[in-house]
Amino acid sequence: MAIDWKGLNPAPVTIFKDNGDVDYDQNAKLAKWLAGIDGVKTLVILGHAGEGTFLTHDEQIELIRVYADAVDVPIVAGITGEGTKVAEVEAKEKYDAGARGALVYPNHGWLRFGYQKGAPQTRYQAVAESGLECILFQYPNATKATYDLETQLEIAAIPGVTATKNGVRDMKRWYNEIPVLKNEFPDLAIMSCHDEWLLPTMFDIDGLLVGYGNMAPEALIEYLKAGKAQDYTAAKKIHEQLLPVTKAVYHRGSHMEGSVALKHALRARGIIDNVNIREPLKPLGDAADVEIRAAVKASGLPVVKELEAA
Repeated sequence: MAIDWKGLNPAPVTIFKDNGDVDYDQNAKLAKWLAGIDGVKTLVILGHAGEGTFLTHDEQIELIRVYADAVDVPIVAGITGEGTKVAEVEAKEKYDAGARGALVYPNHGWLRFGYQKGAPQTRYQAVAESGLECILFQYPNATKATYDLETQLEIAAIPGVTATKNGVRDMKRWYNEIPVLKNEFPDLAIMSCHDEWLLPTMFDIDGLLVGYGNMAPEALIEYLKAGKAQDYTAAKKIHEQLLPVTKAVYHRGSHMEGSVALKHALRARGIIDNVNIREPLKPLGDAADVEIRAAVKASGLPVVKELEAA
């Protein structure tokens, strides 16, 4: 395993100009700030928080290059293309652009129709052959693209699969499946992506792979330390501190709405200067902005003045 996943792995937003173009300069500034925080291990771009599938092919490749040039931590790219051959080609292109890890999304069609036995394993094998270290991405139990334990174990056995991002959002499955994964593959890094309720998963993990890592990386690194120390009192204190912003950003109508709210929280902290998004995301409006600003203040997250010099 070349990548050290055992820490915070933020999933940065993508910053856009007012005219809708990707603002590569501002994205590089965000990358440098995040990578400069002790405890940040990788930057995971082109995922849901980063509106990755809303970027053109050329924009995706250029954003990887910008990130890779800006920072020394490994860049992890979302692999989202339909079809195993498509994903294989996508992975090779993103490796050549500077990515060193892959967050491997399930085929979109599996969300609706489910997957045939063996199909996810073939997808991971194809992506791993690109040279990218792969993250086993476990989708919510509410979808048909969630992998059963047998499939997870077979994916974890593929050379090049070195971590799992578990977002099953079903604690019965978490409590039954995570111990088996840890026992069978002790070197597999276990990462939670339960932005909206991190506390129940914090004591079983090696790292976090979360959009939340944009807006509160300092607090989440302390949260991780408390979890690894099995210090429930310290972890609960951070949970309570962050609860106002957790509610304002992630306890909304849908997780996609949370991606928009995340930008409002980032602006409230001074990390970005606009909340420009791409369709099909929709603006939240002024009332939501006031709510999120109040939540950021209540959580004690300071304005990031040093970002101006990043």
